[in-house]
Amino acid sequence: MSAYKSWIAAFALIVAMLAATGCQVSGQVEQGRVIAYDKKTGVVTLIPEASTADLPGVLPPLAVKLPEDPEEMGPAPSAGKLIRLEAGKRRLVVFDAAEQVFRTIPYTPLEERRKLAKSPSAPPVDRVKKTITVYSPEQRLAVTFAASDDLLAMPADTWKSGDVIRYYYQQPGQALRLMNVTKTDLSKSGS
Repeated sequence: MSAYKSWIAAFALIVAMLAATGCQVSGQVEQGRVIAYDKKTGVVTLIPEASTADLPGVLPPLAVKLPEDPEEMGPAPSAGKLIRLEAGKRRLVVFDAAEQVFRTIPYTPLEERRKLAKSPSAPPVDRVKKTITVYSPEQRLAVTFAASDDLLAMPADTWKSGDVIRYYYQQPGQALRLMNVTKTDLSKSGS
């Protein structure tokens, strides 16, 4: 969370400096979790973050064109429909693309692995053992739980956490700058 605050502070400082020099700053910044990414068309679809922590995000999803200048974009985003892993409440929130709604799924963990630097290499869905493993990069936590046939039948990207991106825009739907928050190490910037 301190990296997030650092980025916001840096962005606020840049805006203040531009305003002080007489430049007009009229853009906005939005952040959200990527649920789809089409490299061919240059469009990323995301669930914008909600203003309160109680909500998993804001619907409907937003489709945003990537910056026209490739230098204004960080690492390409990875998509996934896992919006939130709430280990304390033992539930997941996923985006159901077919219904265009959030779906809350309670679970009983069979295994929890903490302090993982990256996602486990095994596929998330094990149809033989009838288990699903989800990974939260923010929490560095992997949880394996028993799954019903209905859950096992859901698309594989349901159980993957999409990257969090932040983008700057002046016209809705067209990013001027895009940063992959998940894949950018903000602690190394400015040093």
